[in-house]
Amino acid sequence: MALRNCAGGKAVAAMPSDRGMNPSGRGAFPAIRAIVCLPRTTGFASMVNSTALNAFHRRLGARMVDFGGWDMPMNYGSQIEEHHAVRRAAGMFDVSHMSVIDLTGSQVRAFLQRLMANDVDKLKAAGKAQYTCMLNADGGIIDDLIVYFLGEERYRLVGNAGTRAKDLAWINEQAKGFAVSVVEHSDLAMIAIQGPEARARVGAIVSPEAAAKAKALKRFSAVSHDGLFIARTGYTGEDGYEITLPATDAEAFWQALLDAGVQPCGLAARDTLRLEAGMNLYGQDMDETTTPLTTSLAWTVSMAPERDFIGRDRLLAQQAQGVAEQLVGLVLEGKGIMRHGQSVIAGDGEGLVTSGTFSPTLERTIALARIPAGDIETVQVDIRGRQVPARVVAPPFVRNGEPQHGL
Repeated sequence: MALRNCAGGKAVAAMPSDRGMNPSGRGAFPAIRAIVCLPRTTGFASMVNSTALNAFHRRLGARMVDFGGWDMPMNYGSQIEEHHAVRRAAGMFDVSHMSVIDLTGSQVRAFLQRLMANDVDKLKAAGKAQYTCMLNADGGIIDDLIVYFLGEERYRLVGNAGTRAKDLAWINEQAKGFAVSVVEHSDLAMIAIQGPEARARVGAIVSPEAAAKAKALKRFSAVSHDGLFIARTGYTGEDGYEITLPATDAEAFWQALLDAGVQPCGLAARDTLRLEAGMNLYGQDMDETTTPLTTSLAWTVSMAPERDFIGRDRLLAQQAQGVAEQLVGLVLEGKGIMRHGQSVIAGDGEGLVTSGTFSPTLERTIALARIPAGDIETVQVDIRGRQVPARVVAPPFVRNGEPQHGL
């Protein structure tokens, strides 16, 4: 969630009843013809899904890759420049491959209390969001999601693209016995606009009413206006919005952002940004073999006595036995690049780099690693047969554009 998580990361979506655009408002973007989103097979051995912005990415010269079954832009030119654009001004990402699921019904709150490790009862105001994990019976993380409270009998879940099919299957199976309707959307597009100037640039292209409502948003909350669902969330460590709108209007909105000076960014920059922000990536830093207690997400779990969520018993047992491993941040002290899968020697134990890269902001190599639990200050990372020292730190490495830990 990572917001989570674009590989995830964690995003939002438009209200079905609010899909009509209002092009007459000052600063509002114009309507365009309908765009049909079809799977693309050219150059691929199997069917690959495309977002509503696929043709636009190609016109911009993006390098496209198969990302979890989706044809997505890796970068449009310089990955480093895209990264810096988000840290210094404003960048935008197509995150339309994220899964958007609406839950409605008289028992939807009770259902979510059973389904999620976090406490949805904390969501009282319409538009308020919560980051959470959906666990299996063994406490393993099926997915990390954002839950939006839209009304007493209406919620929205936004999950990772790579877990889309299994999420929906799991939710439908667990919903049996509850008065809940489960609807996944395929008619929406999502654009994340991030950076210190992101909110101002969005405010310049939407209607004055939408701009005012968006400006008033508190972090991790959302508002719907003019067919846009605007959430003040993100997966980069910067302020900004994640905006969902009908897929048929995605190109016009993307063009309006381009005209406002927002830099298109691809998956490569998104990954370096989220790692600097210390945000987990599903499938690397967490999966069904890890629990929230072993992947630095214990804060997303509510163990209140009255809550009987799926996976609770396993987490209680893990707490009683003591958690054997921890997810930490690493800063390389020598030369080299830390990468996923490299071995880590931590005292008398061993661990593994789960995510690693060169940080454009810090101009140093950073990583997340799962190592034995305990007070460990330094480790050795195996980089091509060399044991390179690394300092253990608590993520994030960068917060609101500023280096942490004296880096």
